[in-house]
Amino acid sequence: MQQRCVSSAKNLSRKILRSRAVAPLPPPLCDIFINHRGIDTKRTIAGLLHDHLFRLGKRPFLDSMNMKPGDKLFGKIDLAIRSCKLGVAIFSPNYCDSYFCLHELALLMESKKRVIPIFCDVKPSQLQVVDYGTRSAEQLKRFSWALEEAKYTVGLAFDTLEGDWSGFLNTATDAVIKNLVDLEAVNSSKNTTFIVQARQQEP
Repeated sequence: MQQRCVSSAKNLSRKILRSRAVAPLPPPLCDIFINHRGIDTKRTIAGLLHDHLFRLGKRPFLDSMNMKPGDKLFGKIDLAIRSCKLGVAIFSPNYCDSYFCLHELALLMESKKRVIPIFCDVKPSQLQVVDYGTRSAEQLKRFSWALEEAKYTVGLAFDTLEGDWSGFLNTATDAVIKNLVDLEAVNSSKNTTFIVQARQQEP
């Protein structure tokens, strides 16, 4: 009886491995999710960075570019965040006033995505979650944690009045590409390890 159970488990493992090999997972909805405050950066850094990455053949997600009338805000955005490879969080003076910005950031952090912070016209020390009486204690705790995680991540800073726009966009694009390459290398290593372990388990 015990031998039959072991044999059944091995057969099931083989079927699972074969099904994975035959039917690979669908590609992610996007490569890069751009988290930003629309009134501050949609027409500047967020929009320009999206265009730069799109021209390079990447798949950036920016709500105004990737969503159409009828799409559910949380449904489409949450799916994009969970399926993306990398997040870019563009912090700006009005960023923390937006529930959507903070929710997206929290979901990126909870999903353990690598995030590149860009501090646009604002210093990390100036970013704080404010209680306007409309957010629950749980939401405030969640948002504050995500914000602290981002603030202590190495990022980029840019002054829109005095900065070199062309140079900064190239720098930001290079940072995104390098991180994508690193992530691809890590995932490739994990996949190789999984295949080796699976083959070692075969009789």
